[in-house]
Amino acid sequence: MRNLIRGGLATVVAALVGATTFIPTAAQAADPAYQVLVFSKTAGFRHSSIPVGVQAVRDLGAANNFTVTATEDAAAFTTANLARYRAVVFLSTTGDVLDSSQQAAFESYVNGGGGYVGVHAAADTEYGWPYYGDLVGAWFKGHPAIQQATVKTEDRAHAATAHLSPTWSRSDEWYNYRTNPRNTARVLQSLDESSYSGGDMGDHPITWCHPVSSGRSFYTGLGHTDSSYAEPAFRSLLLGGIRYAAGTAKADCRPETGYTTLFNGSTTGWTQTGPGGFTNTDATLTSTGGMGVLWYSAKKYFSYSLKLDWRVAGDDNSGVFVGLPASDPLNGSKGYEVQIDATDTPDRTTGAVYAVKAPDTAARDAALNPPGAWNTYELLVQGERLQVFLNGVRINDFTNTDPSRSLREGHIGIQNHSAGDDVAFRNIRIKELGGGSTTAEAESYTSTSGVQIADHTSASGGKTAGYIENGDWTGYSTITTTGATAFSARISSAGSGGTIQIRSGSATGTLLGTVTAPNTGSWETFQNVSTPLTGSATGPLFLVFTGGSGYLFDVDTLTLTR
Repeated sequence: MRNLIRGGLATVVAALVGATTFIPTAAQAADPAYQVLVFSKTAGFRHSSIPVGVQAVRDLGAANNFTVTATEDAAAFTTANLARYRAVVFLSTTGDVLDSSQQAAFESYVNGGGGYVGVHAAADTEYGWPYYGDLVGAWFKGHPAIQQATVKTEDRAHAATAHLSPTWSRSDEWYNYRTNPRNTARVLQSLDESSYSGGDMGDHPITWCHPVSSGRSFYTGLGHTDSSYAEPAFRSLLLGGIRYAAGTAKADCRPETGYTTLFNGSTTGWTQTGPGGFTNTDATLTSTGGMGVLWYSAKKYFSYSLKLDWRVAGDDNSGVFVGLPASDPLNGSKGYEVQIDATDTPDRTTGAVYAVKAPDTAARDAALNPPGAWNTYELLVQGERLQVFLNGVRINDFTNTDPSRSLREGHIGIQNHSAGDDVAFRNIRIKELGGGSTTAEAESYTSTSGVQIADHTSASGGKTAGYIENGDWTGYSTITTTGATAFSARISSAGSGGTIQIRSGSATGTLLGTVTAPNTGSWETFQNVSTPLTGSATGPLFLVFTGGSGYLFDVDTLTLTR
């Protein structure tokens, strides 16, 4: 965003079409020349596809600026020799293939920043070496006959899977694993066990990645058949895995569980405000025109991890918003934008909290994929603190101290900046942080004495708990004070101001804390007030208001932190 403006309502262009598969033919031009070791020693079952697999990696290297050395000699696993390679591919290895000194050299190599790629039977390898089990992510248990199955693409930002549609139907030998790697790795693909016979995991990851100390691990269970290595889509998956392991393609490969999808094809719950909008094709939103914002109006969020994948075509401009007020989502002075525009000034570049705080540009540049490739943001909002992660690396850490705006407003959104700014978004998902806080509209009280609902254009939802005089109170039977450690509220006042008492059980119940609600200059000027809470209580929340004469203040939203 360069300047937000107010505008009228526009609609999202919804153009859902059948998903297709795009196959990239070369790596990004920015990839440096590097070397890859392919290791295919077997001490158990030997796959006939190993020779064509080795040749496929050679072909990928020739087209993508890396040199391939293939070997079945475990003597290659020395500290000095491994230092030559950016990544080592275990291509359908089986059994115990390394002795203890070779294991130690490889462990040191990966932990020191090297990359590991495991293909298919790499999971049927080194059962007696615990480090290897953690590295590959899960060991092989068994498999049914070769057959067609549906592969679900869970991560469409990783270089290995960004070219794929949400589902992919193909034939292979589908491994079952002894453990599920979902809690220790980022699952990129999983199997739909209802689409074939013999799956026994329920939740069935088949391709995943994860960081290992300073190194990187990528594994795919695909690749049993000779024909796999002639498939353009599989070759692109293999290329992306090698590029990630080599460190040339960046990705957030931290484990990811507990997220709720906000967009993965459906725009239900989203509202477009301002001119322009987004096309919606292949579960991908692409900005058109502007300046507008597509915001999730169905729900507010107050303590959460928001993740989404984005891609720019070139020198393009957009952003992701947090803390948007429902009353005015296009108002640039409310909430905060995390910028997407790598060529702008430091406080308005990719990773900046727009016009407020620049990112750590060195960390950002090291984590950023170039135009044409996908990147992943995580925006971690905890109270008034906002941390920005790019492809798993923290690049900004900001705490709001401006009383006129707040991260607690709760709505999130994405920007369509203007015609010519081509920015795409995928897989928007959110995880509410348990035990963090409960936020409610102050006018949602279930009992009251004296308080009435007041209309305010600048309030959350357009209304407040208002007309508050000395001695009035509100009760909230749906909000428990159990475990409460802090209270905050968004208030406005053109009156004398006063005090909010936070009580449990009733208007005369246990006093947990008090906070001053000052004169803010007008009834439309809001600011946040907060206080820690003490004592132990389990009853519903009550707020008691005290002060001088006349109307004291209005309360817009309230938050209990636990």
